[in-house]
Amino acid sequence: MIDFVQLQEIVKGHLEQDRAIRSVDASGPTLEAAVNEAAALLDTSIRRLEYEILERGSPGFIGAGKKDWVIRAYERTLAKKKKLAEELLLDEENESEQAIPDKDGDAFVQCWPSGVFLKVTPPVGNGRKIFSAYALQALHNKNIEEFDNDTVEKLIENAESMYVKVADFKHNPSHDSMASIEVDDAEMKVTVTVIPPSEGGADLTLEAYKSLLTQNRVYHGIKEEFLVEFADRPIFREKIEIAEGLKPQNGRDAYIHYNFETDQTKIKLKEGTNGRVNFKELNIIQNVVQNQPLAKRMPPEDGIDGKTVTGKILPARAGSDIPLPVGTNVHVGDDGDTILSDINGQVIVAGGKINVEPVLTVEGDVNLKTGNIIFLGTVIITGNVEDGFSVKAAGNIEVKGTVSKAELDAEGDIIIYQGINGKGDGKLRAGRSIWSRFIENANVEAGNMVVVTDGIINSQVDAIKSIICMGKRANIMGGRLRAGEEINAKVLGNSTSGTETICEVGFDPNSKVELERLMEIKTNSEEELENLRLDLQTLINTKKQRKTLPEEKEAYLQELMERRQILTDELKNAVEGIQKVQEFMSQIQVRGKVSASTKVWPGVKIWIRDVKEDVRTEYRAVTFILENGLIRVSKYEEPDELAKKGLDGYSSN
Repeated sequence: MIDFVQLQEIVKGHLEQDRAIRSVDASGPTLEAAVNEAAALLDTSIRRLEYEILERGSPGFIGAGKKDWVIRAYERTLAKKKKLAEELLLDEENESEQAIPDKDGDAFVQCWPSGVFLKVTPPVGNGRKIFSAYALQALHNKNIEEFDNDTVEKLIENAESMYVKVADFKHNPSHDSMASIEVDDAEMKVTVTVIPPSEGGADLTLEAYKSLLTQNRVYHGIKEEFLVEFADRPIFREKIEIAEGLKPQNGRDAYIHYNFETDQTKIKLKEGTNGRVNFKELNIIQNVVQNQPLAKRMPPEDGIDGKTVTGKILPARAGSDIPLPVGTNVHVGDDGDTILSDINGQVIVAGGKINVEPVLTVEGDVNLKTGNIIFLGTVIITGNVEDGFSVKAAGNIEVKGTVSKAELDAEGDIIIYQGINGKGDGKLRAGRSIWSRFIENANVEAGNMVVVTDGIINSQVDAIKSIICMGKRANIMGGRLRAGEEINAKVLGNSTSGTETICEVGFDPNSKVELERLMEIKTNSEEELENLRLDLQTLINTKKQRKTLPEEKEAYLQELMERRQILTDELKNAVEGIQKVQEFMSQIQVRGKVSASTKVWPGVKIWIRDVKEDVRTEYRAVTFILENGLIRVSKYEEPDELAKKGLDGYSSN
């Protein structure tokens, strides 16, 4: 047998063999903290350290018995440069791995009646194997100085996590360690209090702890892993929890999962590509379409019964069901749990129920407070639409105030109670008709009629059917107006020169716009092709004379040839498009007329189909019509009765 002092000398001799090793002692509340301190003191990385544990730390219990870890760390300064480079590379590649907790090997000594037993556990992950000195220190702490050295060395080498006898033990049963088990009144918590053995006393085994639990009728909720660790290194004279009952988990109540935002006060801002927030796009309105799922009831769940440490069942409550919050314009799907929309509109929660409103009412103005509006129904605005904002609706748009330099787009009608002052950039488009008190400096397009009571000034107005301007101040002054069937006003033009008024009827305005667009493409393509032809001819002639061209000019030649092909295709498509539009317009059987109930001022230009007439004299109460290829003047004709009647709730008189 080799005693502890002799073995210490052997280990010390091994350590002194490497003269290149520098060492430092370091401490910390955790092993990791101690290693970090050692690395700082040695001015090296953790990966280049080797260390041995001099004193194991302990967190104590509620601050009591706390003990720091103490290590002795070494740095190999004569390592080969190649190996050092490899370690530094690993430091960079595996930097993220430093955060993964690793576990070092450990050594445990237990004194039992049959002898002294040693258990050595292997490291986990990147943890370190224990030094011989650490196992010797564990034996020394138990006052074991004589032991089987070969067995100890073998255990350290193999680290098989098994207790093996390494020495004899003179047992004094009266000094054995003792433990008491305490079960709380609710049988949900079990604690153990351990009294350490005195000289010659034996430690408690894992089986002894389990036997104590069985004697106290503790069968469930035992913390098995913790109990194993506790048996290896018990905490003395403190109540330590080793078992816990399972509390019952009541079932979750049924709830409604909403597919839309139920909190109407929340605002979601859109950030543009430039990183700036567009405060006009507030996304307050939540549009839905017919049969869109709005919400679903998630069914209640059964609870999970609990169990005390003694095995008593603690019943859990099952979740409660709830009714579906079905409001107006919604219905329940075939599954009995999903709420779907009956119509297109705005979904809201009112009175705890889900409703879909076909009409959105904006109280006040459309401005930064409301943002731009997009709605799958009718929008009613009680105030104005301010500059720079847009309103788009799948139904009608009704504005009680005025519309400034804004954009309105409706699949149905647009009704403006006060009027439109577009400031040269306002745009309105209606799938059906537009009704307004006045239109000034705006661009207006209607799928049916445009009806105005107080005049149209310097605006571009297109209507598939008619433009009607009726009222005490129903004048059309300046701008370009195009209608399929009729333009009718009290006064056309004005007494002063400089403001051109153009009235065009007898064709589809959309087709006329398309024809103008195609004609512009045709003209531009022809002009560019002519210029391109001259450049190409110059380069081709140069190439013929010199047999070759410089690289940059050859590339330019290829670029011109590709552009010529593109322009040729564009010109061909434009010519074909022009032909189709002209054929369509020639088939339209629309009479077309322009009327003024009071006066037509000289300077007004009138187009009926493809015939133009410049008004040179003043006319009163007349209608211009097309007969035998000429524009003729006839007696004034009243407008369509539908236009005079006006929309429901809005009169043109």
